This record gives sequence, structure tokens and C-alpha cells, in this order.
Amino acid sequence: MVIPASGFVLPQVGTAQTHATLFDQVEDVVLPSKPGAHEPSLASHNGLLYMSWLEREGDQTKVMMGRRSAQGWSEPRLVHQGSDLFVNWADFPGIALFDDGTIAVHWLREIGPSSFDYQVETALSRDGGASWSEPLIPHEDRSFEQHGFVSMLPAGEETLAVIWLDGRAYGAGRDETSTVSDAMQLRATTLASNGSLGRDVAVDLQTCSCCQTSLAATGNGTILAAYRDRTDGEIRDISVARLTVDGWQRPVTVHNDGWELAGCPVNGPAIAADGHDAAVAWFTGANDLAAVNVAFSDDAGRSFGAPVRVDLGNPVGRVDVELLEDGTALVSWVEWTDGNEALMLCRAEKETGCVAQEVLATNSAGASVNFPTMARLDRDIFIAWTQPEETGDRIAMRRVRLTEID
Repeated sequence: MVIPASGFVLPQVGTAQTHATLFDQVEDVVLPSKPGAHEPSLASHNGLLYMSWLEREGDQTKVMMGRRSAQGWSEPRLVHQGSDLFVNWADFPGIALFDDGTIAVHWLREIGPSSFDYQVETALSRDGGASWSEPLIPHEDRSFEQHGFVSMLPAGEETLAVIWLDGRAYGAGRDETSTVSDAMQLRATTLASNGSLGRDVAVDLQTCSCCQTSLAATGNGTILAAYRDRTDGEIRDISVARLTVDGWQRPVTVHNDGWELAGCPVNGPAIAADGHDAAVAWFTGANDLAAVNVAFSDDAGRSFGAPVRVDLGNPVGRVDVELLEDGTALVSWVEWTDGNEALMLCRAEKETGCVAQEVLATNSAGASVNFPTMARLDRDIFIAWTQPEETGDRIAMRRVRLTEID
């Protein structure tokens, strides 16, 4: 039996606005996190689900992780704690797995006088989270600027690709490493399971300043990085850069939305890939019209087709995406419905958009669910989010069993 918790309701399966049914099972997942936990991040590896999150204890913030198997959750593991962590609803810790099973968790630590002077720190565990390495800093820059919005993804048997937004050019003027001053950069490195770091390289020297990034891997090992770009004219559309054996390639624009915005919308894209196919989901407010779009690529991210719109007309955004075996994309996002937040799911085709759509949960609390995140294990999709309640936040998770795809 699935028992709805306060603040959100469980819809009846089959309430899609389209004729097809998206899933045939949905249930709440009991979590190892404590009341007050927030900002979950998910990853899957070898049939196991991994989650990182934040907890508060006195003046200390704890970075935690757990692992779920068919027998249930492992004991929660403490990754790191401190009184100087940067805690934010949009820029938060993440978790990734090396192919060899080594766990990587990153978090953010304040380093300067400004509340937005922070650096990325990452720890590794080879024993399922029982012990952790000393923190590693992936960026060579140590200036009192913003470094965050990290994505990590396996890029070989013992290597992770790591990307982040980097503020080293702010106030620095033009020098040998930057052709654009006072702009956020997208930068990248590699992290080996033995803790060694690759070169810190620039992928894009002018990006939006506080939108989430996303990584995916194609069948031939090419890494795709999706992020919100920025032009001199303040156009903030979505770009994708490719990491090949020849290094990072020149980014391509997914679609020319033409969203002109003087500030950051704090609403990044999500990307998924399988073989030569890829899908990018994103939020845009171009032409004063809020929309959640999905675009597909059949050439490993070199180019993308025309986008299809999947929202109901009043989206908040905060997307995630998984690519399914039939080439459709499972997209999640947050939508305003009757004054509440609805967590939406849609299976989208490249030509027609949503072929099945469901409301997974509705949040009627006074605060937001922030950024829901998905991970896939075969036909099961796990979705976690920060659920506000009268007594404080907690993490909510649901498992969805997708309907069989013909």
C-alpha cells in the first residue's frame, strides 16, 4: 500500500492527458535519511541505487550517502561534515560511481568573504562509503569566487569526467587563460579512482552563471555536456559540448530559442544518451512564454532536431531526462497547477512530443520541491526531491515501474 505523506498526494495511475499509460506501478520508497534532510542526488550502478543528501546537526552540515539494493537501504554513511559548507537549494552535492565501483561525492565549501565565494570538494570511497579519502579540489583556481554546479560521469573504467561553472574570470580582466572578463566559465577535468586529477581546461569561456549542468555518455565513449550558454547580447540558450579522444569540441546550440535575459534563471538543462541517440530537456522563457522543451540527436550530439514542447502551459522547469530503449525520452519537470507544484512525467517522441503523461505528485506546501532528480534501474525509475512540511524539509522518493514498451 502506498500512503501519501503530508504536502503531496499520489495520483491514480492512468490519469494521463494522453491516451497511453506511462507507468503501471508507483510507490513511495522508505528512505534512510532523517527528517530535515534535503537536496538529494541520485546515481545508479550495477543494479544498485545511490543517493547523496544534506543533513543539519547543530552548527554542522553533514554530507550523507546511502545505497539501495533489492534487500533495502544500507546504513547511511557520513561523507563529510563542517560548519563552513555552502548550502543552497539549487547548487548542492552530487554522487557518481566509477565503473570499478568507487564512489565519488562532491560538496561545496565556503572559502571567502562573500557568501558566494566557494569551492568544489570531492571525496572517494572504495569500501561502499565506510571510509573516504581526503577532499580533492578539481579546479586549479583557488580565487575567492564561485565554483559549483558540478556534474560527474564515468568516462572509462577508472575515470570520471567532471564539469563545473567557474568564476575565476570575475574581476581578473583578460589574461592568458581568459578571453572574456567578468563571465562565468564552463570548465572540465578528469578524476581517476586513485584520486589523480587531469588538466583543468576551459570548455566555454562565457556561460550563464548559476544554471545546473548535465553529462551523458554516447555508445562510443564520447561525453556530452549540456549547459545554459550566454552571449554578449544576453541570449541564454542551451548548448552541448562533446568530449572526444581529441579533447573538448566547439559547443553547438541545441536550439535558437533567443531567450534574452539580464540575469540567470537558475534553471539548467538535462541530457541523456544511448548509443548514437541523445536527448536534451530544458526550460525557456523566450518571447515571454514559459516552456519545457525536448530535442533529440541521432548523431551522438553533433546536432539536434527541432524541439517538441511537453509542458501543460505553466511550467516552473527544473527538468531531468532519461533516454528509453525505444528512442523516446522520459522527462520530469515541475509545473504550476491550481496554485500548487505538480511533479510531472512525460514520455516524449521526437516528432509528436508527449505520448504518455502523468502527475507523479502534487506539492501544496508553502515552499518548493526544489530540483527533483531521476535515476533508472531497468524498468524502474526512482525520483527524489526535497519535500517541504510544516515541521521542516525531508526527502521524498517514489519508484515508478514503466509500462512495457512495445
